[in-house]
Amino acid sequence: MKINKQYLWNILLIISITCIAMYFSLRDNFQEIMDAIARMNPGMLVLVLCWGLLFTAVWGISYQILARRYVKTYSLKQGIVVSFVGTFFSGITPSSTGGQFGQLYVLKKQGIDYSDAASLLWADFIIYQTTMMIYVTILFALRFQHYANLSSWFWIVFAGYLVNLAVVVGLYTIALFPKFYIRLATWGVGVLGRMHILKHPEQTLANAEAQMTNFTREIKKLSKDQKVIFQCMIVNFLRLTLYFSLPFIIANGLNIHLPLSNLVDCLTLSSFVTMANSFIPLPGAAGGTEVVFSLLYSRMLGSLTGAVMLLWRMSTYYIPVIAGALIFIFFKNHSDHEKELARSRKTDSLAKREKTDAGSAAASADARPDQSVPITEKRKTPEPVDQPPFGSQQIVKGLSL
Repeated sequence: MKINKQYLWNILLIISITCIAMYFSLRDNFQEIMDAIARMNPGMLVLVLCWGLLFTAVWGISYQILARRYVKTYSLKQGIVVSFVGTFFSGITPSSTGGQFGQLYVLKKQGIDYSDAASLLWADFIIYQTTMMIYVTILFALRFQHYANLSSWFWIVFAGYLVNLAVVVGLYTIALFPKFYIRLATWGVGVLGRMHILKHPEQTLANAEAQMTNFTREIKKLSKDQKVIFQCMIVNFLRLTLYFSLPFIIANGLNIHLPLSNLVDCLTLSSFVTMANSFIPLPGAAGGTEVVFSLLYSRMLGSLTGAVMLLWRMSTYYIPVIAGALIFIFFKNHSDHEKELARSRKTDSLAKREKTDAGSAAASADARPDQSVPITEKRKTPEPVDQPPFGSQQIVKGLSL
């Protein structure tokens, strides 16, 4: 399979920056961290490393619910494939911009039209962003005062929260006032075009208008299906809880005894890491995620913060991205194989039909009596018959009618 060079460079960038970030995070007590991980219960270690696969699979339930609006027989397995492919492409592109393109390809191969697939992905994005902001707002409200006084880094996290909140508010205002945003886009594209920043302003404007129109239509359509919205919000709430609670599980697995009362703090700090990642445009938020995690959790986890961060990052990023890559390769190869088989069946069917037609023609020719006249036999000339003048046949026929 041909690999996009840009993706390859992004992967190398992720590995390089992550190695640097890991070095600075683990260098002070590397041996202590490795010893702590080595002492973990093997079953707990496997559970922790597979935790990221679990919440990625849960994401697939949301796709199944949304896809059944278009294909009634859409399965959970198909939804899980879409979620892992999205995780892979989001993980290797800056600011997670490539995820939906990979998912669009998979949904099309699964039998959903491009327009419906784009609407499905818009719906998933809207519901996820809304659920996440409700969840994080509740956590902020519970622990705002505590962390605002505890660390100066909190305000960077809070800025990330405001950015994500602005995105959600912006999405809903686009749905409410689409004409205003189209006029705003027209003005903005015109200015950038006159400044020669945009090479094809007309095409950019047409794409922007199409996106806003599709988005508005999907919002209106989705708002009428309250059951689907509720089901997807429950799924996303479960998915976020699994994601945010992982440091708490890892810490207890490493014998860092955190009481259950610290679970809310772990959920809150994990949500802070997610908010801070809004300012890290690198693929997979490489480097920045490790640094932010270490800074925020160091008070709670002490000298083993690096151990928790290492396992957390492996579980939530590297393993799901690798699994997503393998699933995408398998899916694409299987899809190409099915396409080749369909083409081969079509070719065989046409060849068989041509052979059958040729055989029928030959059999028909053999069954026909011999009409040839022997060479030795003199042909009889038919006796002349009185013919009416040319055109009279048509005249007589016309009169008879």
